[in-house]
Amino acid sequence: PGDLVVAEETRDPRGAVTCTGTALLAGALARAVPGRTVHTGVLTGSDHVVRGQERDRLRAAGAIAVDMESAATLWTASGAGRPVAAVRVVVDAPEHELVRIGTVRGGISAFRVLRAVLPAFHDWHRSLLLPRR
Repeated sequence: PGDLVVAEETRDPRGAVTCTGTALLAGALARAVPGRTVHTGVLTGSDHVVRGQERDRLRAAGAIAVDMESAATLWTASGAGRPVAAVRVVVDAPEHELVRIGTVRGGISAFRVLRAVLPAFHDWHRSLLLPRR
């Protein structure tokens, strides 16, 4: 818990969306929160909290994280031709199920990390909008 996940792509039943500037964003996030681990890879979408064997199956299929928002959001944004990215702060892990008493504490910690990395996310976004010289 507390690690960052930068999606290289998101997947859900509709398909996959490739993210933009993943390496640039991951580097900026690592500089923004030294000591935190930044992972890159596939972020899979689900319409429910994933537990147990389903977690194992998604991990075996290449997912480094699962959430309920990113894939749907990026699917919509990519349809408009926008550059897209997804950053998640891990609250639960395979050995720590989401529905447990420590989730509240982990969620508060994750919020603090996310707040610290927000400027890096804005810098990534601005770098994609500015013309190259």
